[in-house]
Amino acid sequence: MEDVAKLAGVSISTVSHVVNETRPVAAATRDRVVAAIESTGYTGNAIARSLVTGGTKSIGVAMSLLANPHLPQLLHAIEAEATAAGYTVLLGDTLDSEDGERSAVRKLQARRVDGMLLTPAPGDTSTLEQLARTGVPAVLVDRVSHKIKLDQVGPENIQSTSALVQHLATAGHRRIAFISGVEWMSASEERTLGYRLGLGRAGLRWDSNLVAGGGASPEDGILAMRRLLTVPERPTAVITGNGAMTAGAYQEARAHGLTIGTDLAITGHDEVDWAELVTPAITTMTHPVDEIGRTAIRLLLARLEDPDRTPETILLPPTLNHRSSCGCPPDPA
Repeated sequence: MEDVAKLAGVSISTVSHVVNETRPVAAATRDRVVAAIESTGYTGNAIARSLVTGGTKSIGVAMSLLANPHLPQLLHAIEAEATAAGYTVLLGDTLDSEDGERSAVRKLQARRVDGMLLTPAPGDTSTLEQLARTGVPAVLVDRVSHKIKLDQVGPENIQSTSALVQHLATAGHRRIAFISGVEWMSASEERTLGYRLGLGRAGLRWDSNLVAGGGASPEDGILAMRRLLTVPERPTAVITGNGAMTAGAYQEARAHGLTIGTDLAITGHDEVDWAELVTPAITTMTHPVDEIGRTAIRLLLARLEDPDRTPETILLPPTLNHRSSCGCPPDPA
């Protein structure tokens, strides 16, 4: 810092104000400091600075690198919004497991991040409860749980699932099955409620045999579809609770020799990158991934600004991406 100050012909405090943006500096002076920084390769010590300021201007992101098919898109939106606000992003892999989640959160906290974005792993909620109890600024992303008092953002689930049921019913299906997601997640409960609502709106009866407990993996989709195909009057259409289970359900249906879109319609939540690579292409309820990422950062910044604000849950509406797996012609381009 002293070398930069000498090279730019300014005081050390002026260099500090330019680096930390703590006070306006004349444009010409700022340009000299920036040029000196570039020529010396100077970088600030964020951890040392945090001991003085109480913050590192960094945000921790704890998510699974494998379980989330939209991770690159989601991270791009998060980092763009965070960078615009002057924050850097640190990533921790939860491995989509309870132990991995605890480890990722601990490591990010050890880096003294100012706040955290977290996509909860299936199962135990103790890590989430600890974050809420200790007042760590945190936002749950994509997977929300109304049992946890934290800021949260994710897709709307009730009306969107109802819309999938009604779409299939309009195509003539009367035996419409549903593969639910992880039990403790409110999204699973809401999508089940939306499924029942859609049946009622379509004039169809609820049949517990047509609902299979799923999870968050392709294997869960395989097992759920396997059970549904043993029902005496088996379904003609299936709605899955997430993209990973769509893959498993699709695989199992094909393993039984069924032609997707003809013998069995399949639709599901979450857009998947292979949706248009299979025949027929998969009809999905596509979630607003970019807006979820941007909103998560905005919620966290609001929490950092006002730690005592009431936790907020924001649900963003998905859109129907109509293709051929539902058994009807796709919308014209």
